[in-house]
Amino acid sequence: MIFDVETTGLLPKDGDRIVEIGALRYKNGEARESFSSLLNPRRPLSPGAFAVNRISQEMVKDAPVAAEVLPKFIEFAGNSCLAGYNVGFDMGFLENELGLLGRSLPEDTAVVDIIQMARSIFPGLGSYGLGNFSRWLGMFEPQDHRALSDARMTAEVFKRLLLELKKKGIEDFPAFYNLFGVNPKLSTDITNQHIAAIQKAIDLSIRLKIKYYSSSSARVSEREVSPKEIRREGKSQYLVGYCHLRKDERTFKINAILNLEIV
Repeated sequence: MIFDVETTGLLPKDGDRIVEIGALRYKNGEARESFSSLLNPRRPLSPGAFAVNRISQEMVKDAPVAAEVLPKFIEFAGNSCLAGYNVGFDMGFLENELGLLGRSLPEDTAVVDIIQMARSIFPGLGSYGLGNFSRWLGMFEPQDHRALSDARMTAEVFKRLLLELKKKGIEDFPAFYNLFGVNPKLSTDITNQHIAAIQKAIDLSIRLKIKYYSSSSARVSEREVSPKEIRREGKSQYLVGYCHLRKDERTFKINAILNLEIV
């Protein structure tokens, strides 16, 4: 099952909530059923989030709350493998919403990150945002950033990536999952939430305001950054982006980012 969420902001740890969830359930490569619902987050929607998904306060004021929608979504998912593009972002919010309801996904839930597949199968592209990557593949990109339309686009990308794996002789699920499966419990870790949020900002070409601790100066500063990439060096991961304070490209260690939000 391929799914996507739209949210009030970037970080569930800061109280951001899901405002829309969409999913497509597949069998033998064909979409069999879809799920889509707005959710009333019971909190204000940020202007930055509205600029991305165009979901307004008016649209969600009469929508069902998570306690009504999430049990139906879990029932729809059944025992499916959950897949998404930058799935850590979606899983972080899904696990947070379920936790608020005193629930969780089954321990043996299989989760696949499709952006990880894209980077592995087509290395060296620079940008792997869903829009950029789908255009690179020559696919039609939806004009809106709504949950179900993004899930449909992700599904088309996923099918193309599966064809590439088939050419390489990778067809059985155990081999596939060994390469691209992720631990859903990692999505609740704060550093991993930041990584997923930064990747989301890269995908959508949006600016972030970060609060950053510099170990060299032992100071906390706030910066506005246009993120370009997440760079991995050994066990550390870095946000590389244009710093609007310094008017130049800068590198920030992700586990030293104390907080971030959409500008």
